[in-house]
Amino acid sequence: MASNVNPTVRRRRLGQELRRLRELKGMTAEEVAERLLVSQSKISRLENGRRSISQRDVRDLCGVYEVEDHRIVDSLMQMAKDSRQQGWWHAFGDIPYSVYIGLETEAASLRIYESLLVPGLLQTPGYAEAVIPGTVPELAPDHLEKRIQVRMRRQERVTDPERPLRLWVVLDESALRRVVGSHLIMREQLDYLVEMSQLPHVTVQVLPYDTGAHAGMSGTFSILEFDDAADSSVVYIEGVTSDLYLEKTNDVHKYTIMYEHLRAQALSAEHSREFIAAAAKSHADAMG
Repeated sequence: MASNVNPTVRRRRLGQELRRLRELKGMTAEEVAERLLVSQSKISRLENGRRSISQRDVRDLCGVYEVEDHRIVDSLMQMAKDSRQQGWWHAFGDIPYSVYIGLETEAASLRIYESLLVPGLLQTPGYAEAVIPGTVPELAPDHLEKRIQVRMRRQERVTDPERPLRLWVVLDESALRRVVGSHLIMREQLDYLVEMSQLPHVTVQVLPYDTGAHAGMSGTFSILEFDDAADSSVVYIEGVTSDLYLEKTNDVHKYTIMYEHLRAQALSAEHSREFIAAAAKSHADAMG
């Protein structure tokens, strides 16, 4: 999972460098697109790291930007080559949120606000098996199995003994009350949530119903942060047909402030564990 083999992060860093070169040249993305006879959207996708970058793309862009230092060109060409390697998730086929997985794999910390379900990184296999077909109702059985396998593999970042992901989750009470699968599945899921929340690098806070209106009512989101100063923080918002990645400093700042408000309104970590344990008991009681 090291950064030197993470294609998503490599594409992102390369895109940032290409944007920097364009801005130094004083050119707009539209002007570059006209010079190369390509669409402006292609230039934008190359710069934001959402599109695979070929060595030919790098060569052409360096030509437009009149980069004369061969060491810079060679370095960018090597980054383009590395960015076309495959991450571990590619072995599972076409995963619609593969860009996010690449970022999550490299992130040092992740802050999540979730209102309706337990986040994937903290799901039990039984919960995942019940919630995935519920949220993607026409998913083929073989694709369901792949989704579950990917979700379990992603969780290795949380328990990695050498480089565990710093995880902070603010969870709405509705995620604890909604019966996903069965009361048994929910009891096991919430017991697991209590267990994971006791890890020193995992914090789970609950927003009870009686909190009232709060900053997260506009929707769920995640904030990814990285150790390398070259990698700016990213706000991730999951969509049905496409996802949104916000990287501008002002956007990230606004979501960071929103998250601080959510943390302040939520129960403390200790009281949240007690709350989750009580919710697990209520599911156990419902089983008779």
